[in-house]
Order: sequence, then structure tokens, then C-alpha cells
Amino acid sequence: MSLRDKVYKLREETIGSVSRYFISFTDGQGVFCDLEVSENLYIEFRQLERRNRNLQQFDERHREHSEIWDETLNRRARVLPKSVEDTIVEKERMETLHRAVAALPDKQRRRFILYYEHELAYTKIGQMEGCTGTAIKRCVDAARKKVIKKLEE
Repeated sequence: MSLRDKVYKLREETIGSVSRYFISFTDGQGVFCDLEVSENLYIEFRQLERRNRNLQQFDERHREHSEIWDETLNRRARVLPKSVEDTIVEKERMETLHRAVAALPDKQRRRFILYYEHELAYTKIGQMEGCTGTAIKRCVDAARKKVIKKLEE
């Protein structure tokens, strides 16, 4: 409960030398109640209000006063988020690339993937397949040309 949302009122009445303390509120059924309380309870409520007010003031001092919008956050970010259009174009490109690679002959596809996906050197792929690195390079270059051709279509 914040101080601004307070649903009760504290009241002190002094008649002569006698002080009486009241808490006024509306209950859940909408009935107004004026409850007389002890001095100790009244003092506790006053202290509760003071602590609540101090907490609110603390929050206001430490809260950023300007509203933070997505644009402000994006300017502060190191890596800007991609727009929806960029994300869709990238996904379509990736799907086209996967289809183009899948259309390659088995040997070219395997060597292409080992070189580009697994980042293996031509000589390492050549050792795995029992041929020279030059043959692997020619095979990967031919596969790359086919993939580029498919992507340009």
C-alpha cells in the first residue's frame, strides 16, 4: 500500500486534557467505519506512514525520471536488435542456402559442409577422404559455384 493509495484516515481529538485516537475507513461492503484505537496503535500507524513516505521518496530519488523507450534502449545497446524484416529475409536466405546445399551431389555436399560448417582445412578433409587438398579445394570451389548460382536464381 502506498501513501497515495491510502484507504484510511488517522484522526486525533482532544477534549480538555483527554486525547482520543481514531482510524476512519470504508470496509469491503462500502460501510464507513470510525474506529477508536489506543494511543500505541495510533502512533504505530503514524510511524508506518512515515516509513512508507520515506521509502517512496527513496524510490523517486533513485528511479530514472525519463521514460525509457525501446529506441533509447537500442541506442544504449552494444548489438542492435534486428528488425522483423531483416529477420525474415535472413531466414529465407538460410532456407534457400540449405536447399541449394541439399541439391549438391553427396561428395560435394560432404566436402562443402566439412569446409564451411566444421571449418576443416582442405588438407585435413583430404586426409579423411584419402585424396589431396588440391582435389578437395577444386571440389569445394565447384560446390560453392553451384550454391551461388542457386542463390542468385
